[in-house]
Amino acid sequence: MARRAAAPALLTAHHDCEFREVLDRVGDKWSLLVIAMLEQRPTPRARFSELKRSIPGISQRMLTATLRSLERDGLLTRQVYAEVPPRVEYALTPLGRQFMQPVRGLVTWLQTHWSAIRAAREKFDRERSSMGPAVSRRAQAAESTTRSVANRQAHVAPRPGRD
Repeated sequence: MARRAAAPALLTAHHDCEFREVLDRVGDKWSLLVIAMLEQRPTPRARFSELKRSIPGISQRMLTATLRSLERDGLLTRQVYAEVPPRVEYALTPLGRQFMQPVRGLVTWLQTHWSAIRAAREKFDRERSSMGPAVSRRAQAAESTTRSVANRQAHVAPRPGRD
C-alpha cells in the first residue's frame, strides 16, 4: 500500500493562536519597512530619529509601537545608553536578518509579476466601472492602494549580494 504524504501545515490551522498575531504584525504597513530600513543601513544600529526620517509618513507613536512589537517578537534589539540626553539604538537580531530572506523572495516575485497584476487590476476595474458609481469609487481606492504598494516595494527591494 502506498504511503500517503503528510499534508503541509495550513495557515488557517493557526487562526486561534499567537502564530496569526505574529503574521499580522510582520505583514502590517510599517513592520516590513522598519525591518528593511534596519537591514539596508550601512551601520548595524539606528537611532529612533534616523528610522523616523527614513520612513516617510510614519508617526512617532506608530514607530514606537512598531519597534516595541518587533522587539517583543525577537526581531530587533533595543540598546539604551546611560547618557544625557538618553540615546537609544535599534538593531536587527539574527532572527530579524533571517526574516528578510523570504521577504526579498516575495518582493522579487512581485517585481517580476507586477505588470501582470496591474493589467489584471485594470481589466477588473474597467469591467466593474460599467456597473455604477459605487463600484467605480472602490476601483479608485484600489488604485490608490496599488500606488502605495508600489512605493513601499522600493523600500524592501532585494539587495544584490546580501543573503
